[in-house]
Amino acid sequence: MVRWLVILGLALVVVGLAWPWLAKLGLGRLPGDIVIERENVKIYLPLATSLVVSVVASLVLWWLGR
Repeated sequence: MVRWLVILGLALVVVGLAWPWLAKLGLGRLPGDIVIERENVKIYLPLATSLVVSVVASLVLWWLGR
C-alpha cells in the first residue's frame, strides 16, 4: 500500500512538471471542459481532460499488468 502511494505521488509530480508541455497538446482545453468566469472567480471543471487521462492511465496499467 505504501509503495503504491509513493508511486502515485511521484506520478503526480511528473504530471505537474510536464503540464506546460501537455497543455500544448490541448489537454486542459478540450471540448467538454467547463470554465465559468465571473468578476473575481474562475471555476474550471476539466471533465473531458479527466476522462482522457483516465482512459490513458487505464490502458497503460492494463498493458503493464499483462
